[in-house]
Amino acid sequence: MELNFDAQGLVPVVIQDWSTGEVLTLAYANAEAVAKTRQTGELHLWSRSRNELWHKGATSGNTQKVRALRSDCDSDTLLAIVEPAGPACHTGARSCFFEGDTDVTAAHEVLPELERTLAARQAERPAGSYTVELLDDAALAGAKVEEEAEEVVRAAREETDDRVDNEAADLLYHLLVLIRSRGRTLQDVVTILNGRRG
Repeated sequence: MELNFDAQGLVPVVIQDWSTGEVLTLAYANAEAVAKTRQTGELHLWSRSRNELWHKGATSGNTQKVRALRSDCDSDTLLAIVEPAGPACHTGARSCFFEGDTDVTAAHEVLPELERTLAARQAERPAGSYTVELLDDAALAGAKVEEEAEEVVRAAREETDDRVDNEAADLLYHLLVLIRSRGRTLQDVVTILNGRRG
């Protein structure tokens, strides 16, 4: 891909999480950084503050494996779709975009956030947690998935759209818990779906 670098020899790079679609940060790259990224498969950028090539995560260990590198229609911006090995932000936050005028979770962030919550429950094991109870008993989690699936079907057949939405949300929650109880993630399922396209 031919890129149109700016007067400083840079292009902006939007960095997106491969598994969730969440935007992690915005940085810049020069031709050398793009070449190093292609050569190594890990994200390399240009630090404007230090005026040097920057291997993302070389110091912190929070490297970013590049799964796709795409340019926009004008070839003056890159999209790096990455598998992050840790937080993208220097603050330790998962994404640099955590401040703003509203505190609303975007639709594509809901399931990844739920998965992170389930992982936290599994690790922290708070007393009295319904999620922990389900994670510890795959048979119970499976029974809840069966129950919620039946309720979605019944709602779709006999009830309001609002009931369908609520029952489907219950089903998704219980299905994600069941998957996690087996040590699997939504990304594992999405990978299968992606392989079935065609």
